[in-house]
Amino acid sequence: MYRAILPNGQLECADYAKESKGVELYTESGELLAFVPYANLEALLTEAAYDSDEPSVM
Repeated sequence: MYRAILPNGQLECADYAKESKGVELYTESGELLAFVPYANLEALLTEAAYDSDEPSVM
């Protein structure tokens, strides 16, 4: 699972595809969940980023 961090919240998705102007986020069944322009995307993280208590650079 991945989390797309946006200025106004987060979206969870199973997969993503990089495009020229942003990322396409997909559900577990492969359906398009959302298109997020790079200008609105603050971060795209795996769930593993939330498992550690140690500080890290993201």
